[in-house]
Amino acid sequence: MTAGWTAADMAELGHRHARLEGECKLDELMETLCADPVYEFHPMGLTFRGGDTTRRYYDQFIRRFIPRIQGYDLVDEWFNERSVAQEYEIRVEREGAIIALRTVGVLFVDEDSIASGDPRLGGERIYGGEQLVREFTGEMFSELRPL
Repeated sequence: MTAGWTAADMAELGHRHARLEGECKLDELMETLCADPVYEFHPMGLTFRGGDTTRRYYDQFIRRFIPRIQGYDLVDEWFNERSVAQEYEIRVEREGAIIALRTVGVLFVDEDSIASGDPRLGGERIYGGEQLVREFTGEMFSELRPL
């Protein structure tokens, strides 16, 4: 890890990313990510990568998932200089009912971006069941590839 980059810096980057996601600010959200982010879904073992694909993922997430959120709780959070892990319970409307989805998202830093002086996230590892992955990815689910 590059000298000067701290756990507090990582927490700030992760919090900014989460805030911008919640505020549905797609362009600013994308600025928190490196050019070739990697997203992994566990335990299903699925992934996508790349800036264009990530933009499409967040565009559909903002359009079709966020408006259905009825509430959420940040259950816990952990961070160090490499990553921020956040456990959430999200209550979302689905077909007239409210369902609860539990997930842990691990945002990780792109170490090359720290060395260049423009720290960005390298992507996210998202832990949750198939229902959560389908809810998050929507129309892109069929595009996910095995790890």
